[in-house]
Amino acid sequence: MLSDYTSLITWIFLPAESGDIKATVAVLSFILSSAAKHNVSGDNLSSELQQLGLPREHAVSLCRSYEEKQTALQETLRENSLRLSRLSSLSWRVDQTLSSSILQEVNEPVVHLNLCMRESADSRPLAVTMSATKLRVLLTELKQALEIMNSLN
Repeated sequence: MLSDYTSLITWIFLPAESGDIKATVAVLSFILSSAAKHNVSGDNLSSELQQLGLPREHAVSLCRSYEEKQTALQETLRENSLRLSRLSSLSWRVDQTLSSSILQEVNEPVVHLNLCMRESADSRPLAVTMSATKLRVLLTELKQALEIMNSLN
C-alpha cells in the first residue's frame, strides 16, 4: 500500500509538459466525441481503449463517466454540428437612380441588404449590395435549396 501511495504522489507531482496535457485532452475529446457520434456503448468503448493500451481501471472509470453523460454529449454534438451562422435581423433598401448629371445611362435598381448574423453569443453585421437581376437569381436558388432540404425530411 505504501508503495502505491508513494508512486501516486510521485506521479501527481511530476512536472507535466503543457504540450502533453493538451495532447491528452485533445485525444480524449476526440475519442469521446467520436464514440458519442457513433453511439458506441460503454462496454465497447472500454474494450477498444484497453486494446489501445489504456489500463483496465482507467478505461472502466472513463467509460463510466462517458455512459453517464453520453446522452448530453450526443445532444451537444447534434446542436453544434453543421451549424451555420443564424440570421438575427434583416433590413433592405432599393435604390433607383432616376437621373444623373454624371452618369450617361441610368441603371437598373440596386438592392442593399443589411444582415445581422449571430454566431453563439456574437453578432456581426453583413452588408450586401446587388442588382435586381442577381437578387432574383439568389431568391430562385434559395427556393430550390429549400425544396431540396424539405424533400430530405
